[in-house]
Amino acid sequence: MIDQNIKIAVDAIVFGYEKGTLYVLTVQQRFGELADKWVLPGGFVKDEEPLLAAVERELKEEAGINVNYLEQLGTFGDDINRDDRFRVVSVAYFALVNPQNFVLKADTDAKDAKWFPLNQLPQLGYDHDEMVRLAHQRLKSKLTYQPIGFDLLDQEFLFSDLENLYCSILERSIERRNFRKKILSFGIVKETSKVVKIGNSGRPGKLFVFDKAKYNQLSKENFQFDIRFA
Repeated sequence: MIDQNIKIAVDAIVFGYEKGTLYVLTVQQRFGELADKWVLPGGFVKDEEPLLAAVERELKEEAGINVNYLEQLGTFGDDINRDDRFRVVSVAYFALVNPQNFVLKADTDAKDAKWFPLNQLPQLGYDHDEMVRLAHQRLKSKLTYQPIGFDLLDQEFLFSDLENLYCSILERSIERRNFRKKILSFGIVKETSKVVKIGNSGRPGKLFVFDKAKYNQLSKENFQFDIRFA
């Protein structure tokens, strides 16, 4: 008989996008050897608790938020010393949200909750830096084959806003003409009759809206979308 003493935990990498900047949600530890250290929201799974329910609970308890959709990233446990207290295997989830839709409120063992720009993220506790790196890599990969992120924009948006969203997350320039042509060909973005002035030049720009019904229909058909980089 094998004697096991392994704990299961969950961690959440919640990316936020706002005005051309990609953020990561972090919480500040209140207790223990990592007191005052910034980490990802997460904690131990209860005996009778599904993994997804556990990560949703931890986000609510530590940061005061509810996230509608979380995707499993993977398991972290090959390093048996990733937690100094005991052997812990963590199942990580990630999401992409609009920070404006949330009011952070730290509680339980979290002293504070804060959005950090990805490029200004402090060194995180445990192996959470590696989790963020892999989650960002997965997010960038996903963007190159599946149009996502429309809920991060205003209900009516400039097409350049959508292009900038992709460039910010991918951290690369895209072929904008090709990108525009492909997005419009799917019918998931529709041009409106409204225009707004762009920048200091006052040049008019047309506003667009996202057709969620069309997007959901195409998603069921597993449509593919590849991005060309400049």
